[in-house]
Amino acid sequence: MSALSFDALLRSLKHGAADPVYYLHGDEDVLKEEAIRALVDRAVDPSARDFNLDQRNAASLDAEAFHALVSTLPMLAPTRAVILRGLDQVKKTSTLYKELLRYVAAPNPTTVLVLVQGAGEDPDSALARHATSVTVERLPPERVVRWVAHRASALGLSIEPGAVTLLLEVAGHDLGTLAQELDKLAAVAGGGGAPMGMARRAATERDVAALVGVRHGETLGELVQAVLELKAAGAARLVEPVLTQPGMSGVRIVTALGTALIGTALARAELDRGVPPSRLPDVVFRHILAARPFGVGNWKDEAARWARWASLWSLAALRRALRRALAADQALKSSTLRDDGAIVTELLLTLAVAAREAA
Repeated sequence: MSALSFDALLRSLKHGAADPVYYLHGDEDVLKEEAIRALVDRAVDPSARDFNLDQRNAASLDAEAFHALVSTLPMLAPTRAVILRGLDQVKKTSTLYKELLRYVAAPNPTTVLVLVQGAGEDPDSALARHATSVTVERLPPERVVRWVAHRASALGLSIEPGAVTLLLEVAGHDLGTLAQELDKLAAVAGGGGAPMGMARRAATERDVAALVGVRHGETLGELVQAVLELKAAGAARLVEPVLTQPGMSGVRIVTALGTALIGTALARAELDRGVPPSRLPDVVFRHILAARPFGVGNWKDEAARWARWASLWSLAALRRALRRALAADQALKSSTLRDDGAIVTELLLTLAVAAREAA
């Protein structure tokens, strides 16, 4: 059967009927849910949806129950839909899996079956061979910004650019976290079902700061920037306010630092190979584009930052810094009686020493 991306799936649903079986897999579960909504909207008449939509978890089914679900005829509509989540919980030796393989090879034409596999699992080649296989991968950073705007619009929420920037700095590019924060913002700013006649205002940077407990100038990104710009004392002062933020930990800070150090080392290596400084951001951006790393912010902005920081560090200093970041990461993960703030602060101060030692 055909293999589609998430975008290709949405385009196909605008121009034709839904296929009998879809197999959703990949690492972005939030987009899988959006794909499910699009498939249900296309396959099932809203007026008859109560009778023609079943959503189950694979762990709760046996082969007989699955067969009954997909064989049931639609009521007062041409088709019905069955959503089966948790496909990764189905053992390949089970009778349910064998029934799945039998069914996808000859599906019921009046049922649209959507098989959903969780993130972090390799796709099942046997299922992909007979179903319309949809790979749902994480979005690149520039697409995440557009996704935030789209999600906000669906909630009836207007959001200022500065608020989006701060939200991404704090929540990162995880769509699940961003969706939760946007739901809260919609309530704060009067979106998402504000009473009739009540004016809706745009969510501001101040709203985001109040919501997540972060003030401008005290974000993880600004801490990392201070370290790479050799402002160790300023970075150390940010450790406590950054660590108090929701979902923050010493491991997350060290991971962000490690990513920035690796990116800066890449830029420094290109500089040492003779790439002119004026071309360095473009060269680094091409490396990022090829690797498509998750968790890195806007790729062009990151490439420019790494290129700028490369001029401040030698390759020897970056190697020392990476070894010390690795040691800090191991210390944070090896003890339940750790002091995240002390370990991270010590790391930041020793990174400044590493830069001076190799200068």
